[in-house]
Amino acid sequence: MFRLLIVFLNLITRMPLSVLYLLSDILAPLIYHVVRYRRKVVRRNLIKSFPEKSISEIKKIERKFYRYFCDLFIEALYQLNMSEEEMCRRVEFVNKELITEQYDKGKSVMMFTAHYGNWEWMASLSLWLPKDKPACNVYKKLKADNFDKFMYNLRMRFGSRNIETQQTFRSLLSLKNNGQSATFGMISDQTPTAAGTRHWMTFLNQDTPVLVGAEQLARKFDYPVMFGSVSRVKRGYYRCEFIMLDENPKSAPEFEITEKYMRLLETKINESPEFWLWTHKRWKHRKPAGL
Repeated sequence: MFRLLIVFLNLITRMPLSVLYLLSDILAPLIYHVVRYRRKVVRRNLIKSFPEKSISEIKKIERKFYRYFCDLFIEALYQLNMSEEEMCRRVEFVNKELITEQYDKGKSVMMFTAHYGNWEWMASLSLWLPKDKPACNVYKKLKADNFDKFMYNLRMRFGSRNIETQQTFRSLLSLKNNGQSATFGMISDQTPTAAGTRHWMTFLNQDTPVLVGAEQLARKFDYPVMFGSVSRVKRGYYRCEFIMLDENPKSAPEFEITEKYMRLLETKINESPEFWLWTHKRWKHRKPAGL
């Protein structure tokens, strides 16, 4: 059954993206009004994140989010048959020299990203960088083996490498020992486990536990840390700007880099909230008393 699904997806994604967007236009109201996919989670997240907004304003953001959510699904699938040339037209990395300057210094780059905009297409960064310096996607293995393999191969279509979270330190060490540089893309807006939470901060008006593993690795190797700030130019087109968070993380106060990243992400979300993944149960842990 799964193989039949893949064959079907391969067939329909050969159609132009403009045609596939018609499918997204049909899906959006169905997902929102009929299926009501995680509507309660999205509504609760939006109300708590924007307490100053009226319910009508919240619903407007909500509807925009579901429209974009369906676009995102279509775009991710379209990647199955997209050419390198088309991908480079649709995603522009405006200041990649910020990365190559670090390569010239013999350093790798830790790139903080988020579930904002089309994070799947951001794996095409490898097309904009030297072929001998890989762009690596740090990911968490999915529970469903078939789907995990599908996404694994999809994310490698444009030359990037996939590195499972638990193998990140080993990969960094191996590359360093071999005198090789790389960019490690880490989606860092996820929720840590309750037991693994080391730092809390106020984010979108709520007490929020944050992942600090990426910062810890950057401090250990003293590799520069950047934020990949993604903007949607128009439907099907994106722009990514790299912002330096810290060029010498070993000397930075603990958690400062992570907080800089979260503040920049918060600004992006406040500007255009519909492009963040509101279906995620981001605030499922409560801050312990006394912290």
